[in-house]
Amino acid sequence: QVRLLESGGGSVQAGGSLRLSCAASGYTYSRKLMAWFRQAPGKEREAVAAIYDGGVSTYYAVPVKGRFYISQDNGQNTVYLQMNSLRPEDTAMYYCALGSVSGLSSWSSVRSYNSWGQGTQVTVSS
Repeated sequence: QVRLLESGGGSVQAGGSLRLSCAASGYTYSRKLMAWFRQAPGKEREAVAAIYDGGVSTYYAVPVKGRFYISQDNGQNTVYLQMNSLRPEDTAMYYCALGSVSGLSSWSSVRSYNSWGQGTQVTVSS
């Protein structure tokens, strides 16, 4: 059974930084696509960033490009999201997601992922 466990959320003032972690276990993919999504109240879940095969490819949504960085540990069981220069509009529940190579061409679609974590809240105050 796949398990994704997020941590690292919290409250920060605008301009601050946070680092999210997602520990994955129970998966069978030899090459996996892992991503971070976020969902603010009343809004749809949106892609933030994704990483494929331990860093062969990385992808970022336009609103976070240049501010957020996704990475994975050498064992590839943990994915990180370093969030810098945070803005109030970054406030959301952040979710970790796991998929396979079949989802690579549509990395920003929720349908490309079949396992999700419980989420970790990020709140940015102005």
